[in-house]
Amino acid sequence: MLLIFGNPIDHSKSPLMHNYFLKKMGINECYGRFLLQDGSKIIEKFKELKINGANVTIPHKEWAYKLADEVRGIATKIGAVNTLVREGEKVIGYNTDAPGFLEAIKEFEYKKPLIIGAGGTAKALSVVLPNAHILNRSPKRLEFFKSKTKVFTWDSINEFNYDLIINTTSAGLNDENLPAPEDILEKLFKNAKYAVDVIYGKETAFLKMAKKFNLKTKSGLDMLVYQGILAMELFLKKKIDKEKAAKIYFEILKD
Repeated sequence: MLLIFGNPIDHSKSPLMHNYFLKKMGINECYGRFLLQDGSKIIEKFKELKINGANVTIPHKEWAYKLADEVRGIATKIGAVNTLVREGEKVIGYNTDAPGFLEAIKEFEYKKPLIIGAGGTAKALSVVLPNAHILNRSPKRLEFFKSKTKVFTWDSINEFNYDLIINTTSAGLNDENLPAPEDILEKLFKNAKYAVDVIYGKETAFLKMAKKFNLKTKSGLDMLVYQGILAMELFLKKKIDKEKAAKIYFEILKD
């Protein structure tokens, strides 16, 4: 049994895409979803449910990092885990968000990215986008980034010349909220070429606004697919033909 932990979780397309892939490939496994309200219980619940693997979404990625029996790969630098895998009695943590995101934006030509948000996904992207600056509402969560790059709050931002703007917050997931004040986004979009929202399944207010400034936009669907393929490799403990797998995933998601 495989599943995804999150809160909220009803919107997740991970069960749809992974179950479709497993069925098409003739793999005897199933994938569900689990609403987890208390992130501090994530490893306890993983073991209690006796599952083989799980993805982790908002807002539990940092809890998964802190509580996994062992953390491997790029997740050790990120401080956030989005994939958990059982190995004997241990639960091992990985992060496939970062490499999945890079695959999703591989056709973009950018030099100066700005990441909005300072949670687990922002941490992941900051590792693979080392020249990215960070914008967050409050200063508290910016401590992780301060020694690595420039950071701003809504009150302190004084640079607006970025070509790629990335929203990693949950603003717009279940509402029409923007991830930053409209006047700040307006200044950013005037100079930018691309806008990416890690939210998928809808056109967020962030992306709608970006389109008004004629930016090339992308939702989190591609990132979802590519990080999902990397996670599936970890679940199955074998390499997957990524091009073939991507076709299968997009086949069901774009119906």
